[in-house]
Amino acid sequence: MGTVLDSHFIALTAIVTVGYQLFFFIIAAFLKYDKVTDFAGSSNFAVICLLTLVIKGSWHFRQVVLTLLVVIWSLRLALFLLMRILQWGEDRRLDETRHNLGKFAVFYIVQGLWAWTVSLPVTVVNASDRDPSIQAEDIIGWILWCVGFSIEAIADQQKLSFKSSLENRGKWCNIGLWKYSRHPNYFGDMLVTWGFFVASAPVLEGAEWLVILGPIFLMLLLLFVSGLPLLEESGDKKFGNLSAYRIYKKRTSPLIPLPQAVYGNLPLWFKAAFLFEFPLYSRHFPQEGPNWRRASQEEIKDELKIG
Repeated sequence: MGTVLDSHFIALTAIVTVGYQLFFFIIAAFLKYDKVTDFAGSSNFAVICLLTLVIKGSWHFRQVVLTLLVVIWSLRLALFLLMRILQWGEDRRLDETRHNLGKFAVFYIVQGLWAWTVSLPVTVVNASDRDPSIQAEDIIGWILWCVGFSIEAIADQQKLSFKSSLENRGKWCNIGLWKYSRHPNYFGDMLVTWGFFVASAPVLEGAEWLVILGPIFLMLLLLFVSGLPLLEESGDKKFGNLSAYRIYKKRTSPLIPLPQAVYGNLPLWFKAAFLFEFPLYSRHFPQEGPNWRRASQEEIKDELKIG
């Protein structure tokens, strides 16, 4: 059973991913119901890892643990995103793509590529006959997963609760973890995927190390394509003329959670070189002008004290 299509299940998981995404794309595009889009992407991880675990049938301890971690993370994220979109009613990220079949198809292609590449470390582990004893890399990977999963889940819930409150309508989220990072959920996401790679390291040999492309692809996607750039642009356009928001953005790390007192006093070159504060995230940050409203000291204090 372990030699279905290829010994590492690379082709098999690619075909399954294409079919899975195509199924949901048809529902979203032709039935005009794109509320399943995020669910399709996030649940794809669980499908791939469970499938490869069962087909291989080795049931090594490392394989079972890694698959379980993927399934927990995948289904938590998929169900959270599904419940959120059902509550909010629409996904504004898709406003420019849902009515353009070509752009919508590209969105699904990138989503499928995301699911397939990030799953590669666990796919290779599940396909392997090697079963070395538990090593330091396993423990480190599991710890990264625990920390990342906790940060992502907490940040998601904090923002959902914040946005669900009527008194917070028209405000940006700066409570809890969002006081220390402008995108803590993405930071947690990255830690999770690096955890998968590190925990797979004891099994990897030769070209199998190329599965590092999984967490790298996710980082590139979030840092430069569909994650931080889009949200930073949206935030700057909505709140960029508010003094309190400008202070929040300058004092708050874009990704890695840090105290505002620490981050705000770091030099710009250090932020750009080591903390992912790229100029890309300020392209739409308005300069001070006639439309810029200076908030009062009380407003600033209130905004920065929230959370």
